Amino acid sequence: MPPTTTTDRHERTAVASGLPAAVRIEHIHKSFGSAGSGPARPVLEDINLRIRPGEFVCLLGASGCGKSTLLGLVAGLDRPTSGRIELGGTRPALMFQEHALFPWLSAGKNIELALRLRGVPRPDRRPEAERLLELVRLGGAYRKRVHELSGGMRQRVALARALAQDSQLLLMDEPFAALDAITRDVLHEELTRVWSRTSLSVLFVTHNVREAVRLGQRVVLLSSRPGRVAREWTVDIPQPRRIEDPAVADLSVEITEELRREIRRHGKH
Repeated sequence: MPPTTTTDRHERTAVASGLPAAVRIEHIHKSFGSAGSGPARPVLEDINLRIRPGEFVCLLGASGCGKSTLLGLVAGLDRPTSGRIELGGTRPALMFQEHALFPWLSAGKNIELALRLRGVPRPDRRPEAERLLELVRLGGAYRKRVHELSGGMRQRVALARALAQDSQLLLMDEPFAALDAITRDVLHEELTRVWSRTSLSVLFVTHNVREAVRLGQRVVLLSSRPGRVAREWTVDIPQPRRIEDPAVADLSVEITEELRREIRRHGKH
């Protein structure tokens, strides 16, 4: 199945309005190591990527290809060796594989903490936290402690906390990888629903090909060691999608074959 051009409303809106890129990554190189610890080891090499406002992009690749490193550079958690990253006027919100909720706080108070750091006045925090819990379909969970929540519920609270930062850019590093297949599928639906109701730009890191095709408008494949943009696919499959949809399966097979070729090429070095 060849990659095609989507006509999704998010992309049409971004192009028609002439908005700047949500993320612009230009000629990014990243190496680890120094003269004192041996030769520098290149992890990313000449990465160029543009994410439009409101676009959902999945970053895919084998383990160790630099996906999380690139996400950390976009988040500002590290600096590139060379090149530049420009954000469209917003500080990104982060969501990781571990929910990182404070166990001594309730679900609502975890969200309120993000609101307080954002400068939201005290009287407005609880109503906003409850609104965000409703958005992720956890209405009534404001007082629940972390140990009372399932893994999927904890990730929903983590998503609500990320949304509380009021950023237009959401960076997600394999947030559903530790969940069982059924819970992961439910959260795919929830994330797609929340994204469709907002103007968020999303950069989502995964090593799961079907997850990438299930969620993204565009799938970007990184090669292995050092990571380079090997190929991109625009996903012209209407949302909502399901993992088992034939079109999702067909494109997943094509991307998987390309991923295997990249892994074999790396294995020859």
